[in-house]
Amino acid sequence: MYVGIVQVELRLHSPTNLKERRRIVNALKDRIRHRFEAAVAEVGPVEGYGEATLGIAVVSNEARHARQRAQAILDFLEKARDAEIVDQLVEVL
Repeated sequence: MYVGIVQVELRLHSPTNLKERRRIVNALKDRIRHRFEAAVAEVGPVEGYGEATLGIAVVSNEARHARQRAQAILDFLEKARDAEIVDQLVEVL
């Protein structure tokens, strides 16, 4: 069993309050969960309305497949309208 771990720091484009920030982050988490069958959680501290850190995990029986799914998630996030990737970390265990 292999676990692909993605930690991604995002800059959020449009939130002006906590409610808008929550809407953007929850929408991203839901889309990742359903599209990639991955576990997603917000893992960083909430320092401001314009930033978020997500932890994402995928499980596979092949390391190559776990890496491919992790890369597909990053590709998906790069195309997101409401956020841009500031930093990322990918590991396969």
